[in-house]
Amino acid sequence: MLLGTYSPFSVSFVRGVGSRLYDSTDKSYLDFASGVAVTGLGHSDPLILEALSRQLEKIWHVSNFFHITSQERCAERLLSLSPFASGVFFCNSGAEANEAMLKLSRRTHYVEGQGHRYRTLTFRNSFHGRTFALIAASGRSSHLEGFGPPMDGFDIVDVGDHAGIESAIDDETAAIMIEPIQGDGGIFVIPNEELRYLRALCDSRGLLLLFDEIQCGCARTGKLWAHEWSGISPDILTSAKGLGNGIPVGAVLASERCAVAFAPGCHGSTYGGNTLAMEVVLATLSRFSGSGFLSSVIEKSSLLRELLEDLQGRHGDIILEVRGKGLMLGLALRRGSAHDFAARALSLGLVVIPCSGNVVRLLPPLTISLEDIREGVDLLFSTCSGFVCDES
Repeated sequence: MLLGTYSPFSVSFVRGVGSRLYDSTDKSYLDFASGVAVTGLGHSDPLILEALSRQLEKIWHVSNFFHITSQERCAERLLSLSPFASGVFFCNSGAEANEAMLKLSRRTHYVEGQGHRYRTLTFRNSFHGRTFALIAASGRSSHLEGFGPPMDGFDIVDVGDHAGIESAIDDETAAIMIEPIQGDGGIFVIPNEELRYLRALCDSRGLLLLFDEIQCGCARTGKLWAHEWSGISPDILTSAKGLGNGIPVGAVLASERCAVAFAPGCHGSTYGGNTLAMEVVLATLSRFSGSGFLSSVIEKSSLLRELLEDLQGRHGDIILEVRGKGLMLGLALRRGSAHDFAARALSLGLVVIPCSGNVVRLLPPLTISLEDIREGVDLLFSTCSGFVCDES
């Protein structure tokens, strides 16, 4: 038996092509979830399949006790696309990447002679992962319940509360960690001016600025990294999800100041940076950086946003607000539950997923066609039209 950590929908998908998923009866579904912003290039992408097949015939795993040339090539490619960064660490997931980012931020202060600085400011509505440290960083009672006292080292504040943010900083504060777009917390876009304020505050107080781009990065907003829209850069950034298009991989990108803080023995990962994952990341990055790719994401996101706002106008009884940026959008429901809404959409052949704040997440593949976008919104209209809410 599986441990009861999930309550999945009853559908079981057995294959996928592009923006389409197929269940065990071969029924077709339009994918507006991408495995929670993971399969950004869609399903069975030929370039990804080629990279995997080529490497499967060679070697899968050797461990980081040995030189892995594809890791170095992958790091060089990431750094060429991320001018703020000077070093990369590879792991297997977003949670691992965020743990490594927090360790690196503390270690940076330690090697600079300020080992007393260990605390991190985080924000309400955030989600950074499920480890002991990361559930404490997010501070959600539903994630903390039953696991004892929250781990020390985190001070949770409200986005935009400058007085509260500044009063929470003391001599032990090391960093500020934020998602440029809060994903699981309800698809809240952090305003560009707010990110610029945090950058200036970190610079003035000697703090590190940490960006969690696990969900909002990897071209989902029309730029490789979501923070690029603000014109500022972090000291450390984390990536995962869309970086491997379904193959588990995570990465930490560090500025020159922070990159030198990790030395042999400071951190590690058994599977991190294995040859299979690295070849897939290289293929994925080649697509993201290809001619016209990012502009096509912007074009598609503009159409989707326009159609969703029209849908809200026609179904304001159900949809309170359209949120998000790029192809990371959310429908905040006025009534009914996001889970029930997603279940009805699924019955009609559309895959969407709920998140906090009674919001339905829309995360289609970045390669989705304009025709599939229109079809998806038509299915959302049908979902709204027949959506029966239990108001009891």
